[in-house]
Amino acid sequence: MSDLASWLTLARVPGVGAARYQALLRRFGTPAAALSAPMDELTAIAGLGPQIARAIRTHRDQAFVDRQLRLLERHGARIVTFQHQEYPGRLREIYDPPPLLFVSGRWESKDEQSIAIVGTRNASSYGRSIAEEFSAELSAHGFTVVSGMARGVDTLAHRTALKGNGRTVAVLGSGLDRPYPAENRKLMASIRDHGAVMTEHPFGTGPDAVNFPQRNRIISGATLGTVVVEAGENSGALITARFALDQGREVFAVPGPLKAPCSEGVNRLIKDGTAKLIQRIEDVVEELAPHLDFDPAKVKRKPAAPSFDLSSEEENMYNRVSSEPKHIDQLASGQSLTSSQALGVLLALELKGAVRQLPGMVFVRS
Repeated sequence: MSDLASWLTLARVPGVGAARYQALLRRFGTPAAALSAPMDELTAIAGLGPQIARAIRTHRDQAFVDRQLRLLERHGARIVTFQHQEYPGRLREIYDPPPLLFVSGRWESKDEQSIAIVGTRNASSYGRSIAEEFSAELSAHGFTVVSGMARGVDTLAHRTALKGNGRTVAVLGSGLDRPYPAENRKLMASIRDHGAVMTEHPFGTGPDAVNFPQRNRIISGATLGTVVVEAGENSGALITARFALDQGREVFAVPGPLKAPCSEGVNRLIKDGTAKLIQRIEDVVEELAPHLDFDPAKVKRKPAAPSFDLSSEEENMYNRVSSEPKHIDQLASGQSLTSSQALGVLLALELKGAVRQLPGMVFVRS
């Protein structure tokens, strides 16, 4: 049995989850040695009884192994095992690190200096602007932005990092061939080319609800800290925050408007002392400074210039629009334009994909 096949075989044994897999590696060194270990040595491991020991000795799913190896080649992906040098260093430190990761793209050494941005799938205009602003700033400071590629805050964090020519990593709660949501397939391809997409789940695994809490422990475990932008009372982002705390990672929270449903969870994190309140990205950088291998102030770069072709009038207006929502009257007064004239310029920018209109004649950058 090849080395990679043995890693897949042991992962397929019923009852062998991440924690038991790690216990087997500590005792026997390799999956191949664990698969051929005597019963008495297997049952000597705490929490591993005769039933699981027999399964380790006898359960072989060669069809599964062969299919995974074929799909790795078909999708241009690979498996990074716990013992591989590319395996995320901080992820190794948590209680139950995944024994193997299916990876498309590449986790690089610079990605050890990464920060997670998570939040609600139904972000408000305020949450959207904060997610974009923080992702852009973190990327400009040289951090890799990590998130879960879900709708809402996650998607915005990935897209904004890519716009700034930064690195970003997505962690899936499904197989690489079953990304969720499906409309993010194009985004997934961009993330792969400028970072990595990874999952502990084999090919063919659907986006089942039970997978996402476990996915969140990877997001928090692989990063220096987690920034929660917006989160309702039952948001999955709160699960990520709890994992981060258990893993000894920093948790940061952006305060939201009082009584806003999508701010209830994040405000509670602050109220309970679970998370540090942040108002600007420098709050995060200063807190993490002792753990960094670089000086963010020295690597800060300007955000990438817009790739769309703008007239001088459109460029002037674009420079006034930001990630913070601004009313058309505010934008018009700054350009000595009437509201009608400003609207014409803004609509032209919207058609070019440079800005986005929100309800109430409010505009933000796309």
